[in-house]
Amino acid sequence: MKSPLSLTLFFTFLFTTAFSQEQAYKFKQDIPYYDKATYESDPYIRERGVLDIYYPSDKKDFATVVLFHGGSLKRGNKKIPEALKEQGICVIAANYRFHPKVKAPSYIEDAAAAVAWTIKNIENYGGDSSLVFVSGYSAGGYLTSMVGLDKRFLEAHHIDANHIAGLIPFSGHTITHFTVRSEMGIDKLQPTVDEYAPLYYVRADAPPLLLITGDRELELLGRYEENAYMMRMMKGAGHPDTRLYELQGYGHSMKEPAYPLLLKEIARIVEAKTEASAK
Repeated sequence: MKSPLSLTLFFTFLFTTAFSQEQAYKFKQDIPYYDKATYESDPYIRERGVLDIYYPSDKKDFATVVLFHGGSLKRGNKKIPEALKEQGICVIAANYRFHPKVKAPSYIEDAAAAVAWTIKNIENYGGDSSLVFVSGYSAGGYLTSMVGLDKRFLEAHHIDANHIAGLIPFSGHTITHFTVRSEMGIDKLQPTVDEYAPLYYVRADAPPLLLITGDRELELLGRYEENAYMMRMMKGAGHPDTRLYELQGYGHSMKEPAYPLLLKEIARIVEAKTEASAK
């Protein structure tokens, strides 16, 4: 579905304003998300298996979004985006291990461990564990979809992936990630759908899914099209809440105009859950 630039700019103003509140926030860095034995067993996990948390300190039962950065599964670092600060929500930014020091599924396991830590611990910070969203950009978008759709990764932590309130990947692969393909000796131009592809796990009972990409003419090769295929297959499987936004005029670097849409999606789902619980 096309998303006109004017509409995107309108969302940028409207929804960041709607979320802004006069509140105090706290920020804590480098919290290990694996259990102590796992964390201490591997120096690389000690280096990369950590997250930062930014949360309202005078609000209860807030929503939380776990963010995974991009970088082709090879580079990058956690960061709390300015656009998501002081919006009445908690933001968790998590690191994960990189290729070539590790191979699939290690970085997916890291992402799942960070989400599991959040669900199990967010109430200690005042949040609502039923309102944990997962998002990420590029490689982080791929990790978002894998953790939310392939239930095995969160099951390792005794959590049902359907507990996630919503999945909001930014310009993520829905086929097998090109770095994972390279690990298997598959050319980056050879589309592959196997156990490391979110498309492999299309299912009707998944959490709400909002796919966001840049303009199909400006995006990375095939990125819009594979997300459009994911949308069609999810709808075909009977999933009731999959949507696709294409940000016209933006290429792969489309994070900033996507953040207001993420806030809008969180607000939509929180409102729906509030109304349902009030009935």
